[in-house]
Amino acid sequence: MLASLADPPTHQRGLVYEPKYDGIRALIDLDPGRRGASPRVAIYSRNGNEKSAQFPEIVAVLASLSRRLTGPVLLDGEIVATDEAATPLGFQHIQGRIHLTGAAEIQRAAKQQPAALILFDILRDGNEDMRSRPMAERRLVLQERLRPTVRERQVVRLSDVALDDGRPLLARAKKQGWEGLIVKDAASPYHSGRRTPAWRKLKLLKQQEFVIGGWTEPRQSRTHFGALLVGYYDEAGALRYAGSVGTGFDQHTLQRISRLMQPLAIDASPFADRFKTMERPHWVKPRLVAEIRFTEWTSDGMLRQPVYLGLREDKKAVEVRKETGSSGSSGSSGSSGSPRRRAVVAPVRGQAPAGLKDLLDQISRLEDARKDGDLALPNGDTVRVTNLSKVFWPALGITKGELLRYYVQASPYLLPAIDDRPLVMKRFPNGIEGQAFYQQRHPEAVPTGVRREVLPEAIEPITEEGPRDRLIGGSLTTLLYMTQLAAISQDPWFSRVADPLHQDHAAIDLDPGDGTGFAQVLDVARWVKEELDRYRVPAVPKTSGASGLHIYLPLPPGTSYDIGQLLCEVIATIVATKHPKVATVERKVKLRPRGTVYVDYLQNILGKTLATAYSARASDYAGVSTPLTWKEVEAGVDPHDYTVRTAPQRFEDVGDLWAKVRTGKNVDLAGVIKRFRAT
Repeated sequence: MLASLADPPTHQRGLVYEPKYDGIRALIDLDPGRRGASPRVAIYSRNGNEKSAQFPEIVAVLASLSRRLTGPVLLDGEIVATDEAATPLGFQHIQGRIHLTGAAEIQRAAKQQPAALILFDILRDGNEDMRSRPMAERRLVLQERLRPTVRERQVVRLSDVALDDGRPLLARAKKQGWEGLIVKDAASPYHSGRRTPAWRKLKLLKQQEFVIGGWTEPRQSRTHFGALLVGYYDEAGALRYAGSVGTGFDQHTLQRISRLMQPLAIDASPFADRFKTMERPHWVKPRLVAEIRFTEWTSDGMLRQPVYLGLREDKKAVEVRKETGSSGSSGSSGSSGSPRRRAVVAPVRGQAPAGLKDLLDQISRLEDARKDGDLALPNGDTVRVTNLSKVFWPALGITKGELLRYYVQASPYLLPAIDDRPLVMKRFPNGIEGQAFYQQRHPEAVPTGVRREVLPEAIEPITEEGPRDRLIGGSLTTLLYMTQLAAISQDPWFSRVADPLHQDHAAIDLDPGDGTGFAQVLDVARWVKEELDRYRVPAVPKTSGASGLHIYLPLPPGTSYDIGQLLCEVIATIVATKHPKVATVERKVKLRPRGTVYVDYLQNILGKTLATAYSARASDYAGVSTPLTWKEVEAGVDPHDYTVRTAPQRFEDVGDLWAKVRTGKNVDLAGVIKRFRAT
């Protein structure tokens, strides 16, 4: 199914918004096999060519996912190049992998330019053809069938989605330089091979395919050719000239395109238009298709500032047309005169749904009216909230309602940090000055959308008899429900439900003792950073939201809690040994020298927790655990600057600094051991 260029609204009930990924469209055929047989994995491009061999890293993860299926599935998605943080890149980064055939060069390319598969639709589920089902229903089935683990999501994952309101996603697209969004009618069936207005492109950058009809002689030091002469087919089937493209090539690309054009050489121009070129032109049969990015069409129909991105071997030249849809600046509501059934699409866990401004308005209206009420969340869930005027921070006058509004604002940053993680609650029903209590179990009835899980007995740290239901993070519904219960902070495990015995990250907790100021905490943090740099260990710091500072170390998949704790223990011990007057690893509070900072590595135990990044804290200044850069640690910061009232603006200004913990470079444990031995 293909998207049209009809202008889509940026917000409208019944529409689903997804990022427009700039890669290779693919159909994925998976079969788990029977009676011990190996699973079948096949990847097909749009023109029907199998591309499984070109992407072995994707095939390996798909095979793993296939083994957990109960029957065959046919999926729709996009293969994209990714950077070290697993962030999708542009088409020019992936196009070089499409045509590779040799096993050695394929393996080399997979290491040099990793790829990922982003899935967004399911066409067959077992023996059932899903194409006639509404898009919203297909998406829910897809989310149910495909549940990649944390490690698998680096290579195979589901697309981000937003329901009804695409403006927050569009803002992300502009900030992060995406090509745009795809806007889908949640009630629409899947139209195979057709371009329909049920799917529409909302483009930010002008980019499309063009047919190569010739090239010009190179000038000065350029070799092979100077520029490509490109065009598109009009409705009458004539090839129309759109301009020349002379930038975006490296030496390898120049050589490769030249080699492909040589057997296509012809004597006469294939273009219907007559035009002049600066250098001598050469003509080729219009068979090759190039992806071109440009700023705009000129008044005489030429490309302005075109840049070559890559060849589209999955597109037929005769299908290339001029795309004249808008660039996505529309701000209309797009409301229809006739009523439409609202389709419900579950948000991808770890991503805050759209429509947060309306939710903030709902909370404010209840506060102004001093009433209890039901909050209607953007994903269709409802959370009952009461006592919004209850004061949680008496000295500051901060109420439960204000804390709810903070968590709504922080949710796009916080939810990915707690996604799929068991949570421990510390509840303050009478505010921070009243009696508080910890709660691990949660057997009570919960609203729809609040996730609870019972962990295997061999894993669950709770040993006494009784129910073992735990709340699991990742949804806005759960976050606001816990806030309603007066759980001020969000305290997740270091591992996920999907893989509870292995840490995703380890933490060093810098805890100042009596008579110790934050300046000493920063000193110890800088010394920890020196040792981390010495052993080439990546790490991200954050304020604790109280008086200390946390340093998180991203760990490779499959790292046990013992290994994570040992790594932190070694670093902590080195720092305490070198700086005994300020840093200590003494466990007993009474034995710690006054004025020292406790370098705590013992949080790295199954079931223990620290307040996550972006979490509010029950500190006297209503602090927020705020991610920092190491430059800020070096220069010096004051944690009192980051509160439930001030932190949202910082997050908007600097973005998600904590993303490096999830998607950045992991600790190279083997390399660390080697460097430890060398010293």
